[in-house]
Order: sequence, then C-alpha cells, then structure tokens
Amino acid sequence: MFDKLGLPGIAGVLFMLGGIVVVALESLLIAGGLALLVAGLGLVVFGLVKNLLSSFGMGGMV
Repeated sequence: MFDKLGLPGIAGVLFMLGGIVVVALESLLIAGGLALLVAGLGLVVFGLVKNLLSSFGMGGMV
C-alpha cells in the first residue's frame, strides 16, 4: 500500500495522524470526531475515483 502513496502521500498520512494526536492530547471526543471525519472523507474520495475510473472503462484498476 505504501508504495502506491509515494513519499508525499506517506508524509501526508503522518501529518494527519500527528494532528489527530495533538488534538487528542486536549480532548479525546473531538479527536475521535476528527478521525471519523477523515475516514469518511477518504471513503468518499475512494468512491468518486472508483466511479470515475469505471466510467472510463478502467473499473478493474481499483
């Protein structure tokens, strides 16, 4: 999985997790909400990309 992200993608994931950890130090409830928000956003983007690729006939790539 990490080979598909590349170095900027891995750095982005680390920054995102680091941000959630910083928020969790202050409030676990808010950090949990942010984690759910990020996960939901990721699922939406995955769905959009999968739909776009399938409309171009490349649905098997995802």
